[in-house]
Amino acid sequence: MLFPTIRFAIFFAIVMPASWLLMPLPGRARRRAHREDHGQSWLIPAGLLGAAALLGPLAPSDGWPTAVKVILGLVSLGLAGLGVVRWFELTGLTRWNVFMLFASYVFYGNYDWHFVALLAASTVVNQVLAKIIETHDDQSIRRAWLIGAVALNLGVLGWFKYKGFFTESASSILEPFGINFAPPARALIPPVGISFFTFQALSYVIDTYRRKLRPVPLLEFAVYLSFFPHLVAGPIVRASEFLPQLRVPRDSRRVDSGLAFWLIAVGLFKKVVVSSYLASASVDPVFRIPKNHQSFDTLLGIYSYAIQIYCDFSGYTDMAIGLALLLGFRFPQNFNAPYTAATLQDFWRRWHMTLSRWLRDYLYIPLGGNQLGPNRSMVNLFLTMLIGGLWHGAAWTFIVWGALHGGWLAAERILKDRTTPGRWNLSGLSPTTRIWLGRLVTFHVVCLGWVFFRSPTVTDARAVLARLFHFGTGSGLNLMVMATIALFLALQFVPSGAVGKAQAYFSRMPVWKQGVVLAFWLALTNSLAPAGVAPFIYFAF
Repeated sequence: MLFPTIRFAIFFAIVMPASWLLMPLPGRARRRAHREDHGQSWLIPAGLLGAAALLGPLAPSDGWPTAVKVILGLVSLGLAGLGVVRWFELTGLTRWNVFMLFASYVFYGNYDWHFVALLAASTVVNQVLAKIIETHDDQSIRRAWLIGAVALNLGVLGWFKYKGFFTESASSILEPFGINFAPPARALIPPVGISFFTFQALSYVIDTYRRKLRPVPLLEFAVYLSFFPHLVAGPIVRASEFLPQLRVPRDSRRVDSGLAFWLIAVGLFKKVVVSSYLASASVDPVFRIPKNHQSFDTLLGIYSYAIQIYCDFSGYTDMAIGLALLLGFRFPQNFNAPYTAATLQDFWRRWHMTLSRWLRDYLYIPLGGNQLGPNRSMVNLFLTMLIGGLWHGAAWTFIVWGALHGGWLAAERILKDRTTPGRWNLSGLSPTTRIWLGRLVTFHVVCLGWVFFRSPTVTDARAVLARLFHFGTGSGLNLMVMATIALFLALQFVPSGAVGKAQAYFSRMPVWKQGVVLAFWLALTNSLAPAGVAPFIYFAF
């Protein structure tokens, strides 16, 4: 995880109750808090607390003289004390926002404190750009500033995430022509979650340009961009979904804590138990040394990765949504039984739904969508998924993955014009058979894409796929892996209404009963969990 387990637990044990203690009561304080949030009185205490954090717990200390460490610690305590004094002068939502901003920056800084400055700079710059776009009436000027904002955000993203990839690719392309240059080593480690907070910042600026949103005070935008439940791995929450909730005092008595703890417990189990088990038992061995495996265990490894990445990412999303709910915020749904999809288009309406909608609204539609004819529509689909693949990572494997999805979506668009929407045109088969055949084909297209998504290089992906034609069981039948795959595929088909009823039943239980159930569930999770838990897969994006 992002934190070692103890520090992770301490962080939430402090932040969660403190958040509600600082939250103003709804109603009587709403107007005053709303007015005060527009002022700049928060800048001094926030700056002092931020300086204290950078000089204290977030500052690097390896190899520093003891005297320097002591001096930095004392200065940090002094600044923190002064910041707290000034912070208590704030009232209403302003105080809560400053606290949450500080907590989110501490959360992010514990991964690598250097990148806190990047997050802060992204916040200030995008706020300034949104304000400039809002104040101009001339459409050409507004459009020029928008282009500059998009180019700047993508430029920063490209510098940290794609610089090494593009230079290495250019070197390999030019080498046959006798042009040789040594690309710089990939010394830059991409900041965790940079793709997520960059896309959120872009949506804020673009919606401002489209007059769908007016710029909010800097403090509110800073909290939105850095809010720790979704900061490092999504879901991609738009400003229009988050900011209205931020500006209204929340009532702890109206929080569905039962649903929140349900989501956190289920997400934790999916990540810590299921995802970690499949990774060590099947996925990692198959993808690490493909030549040691035959067709059956290679296929099992591919299926295992389909379940692993689902449990890993949806598990994090469940926990993020649950944590946000405990703080009084509702996040959009990000997964909806994706492996029940009968078409790839339906898959993308169910998988990473917040990214799918972002790509549709901010890339596919601006490219022209389906308004410029069927041929241009297919090109737009292909380009959208190609860019979506590159968004996931700086490697040719992600480009191939995006191209595969884009090409198949375009092929489905052709088939869709010849048959009933969302079904395959196979005469003589019943509608139910066609749907299940579509699910089978779609699942295997997705699994083919996962081979490239998981592999370090295209050559490695081809090596894995080649082993599918070396028939045999390889290392034998791992019944536990097979049962885990079958179970979690079957769970995809549990009606959402049944899951909702179970969640509602748990929420209505007395608190003490909820505590007993959760304690048993956490004990079970702990007993089944492996010794070490790998970071979330999507932390890398």
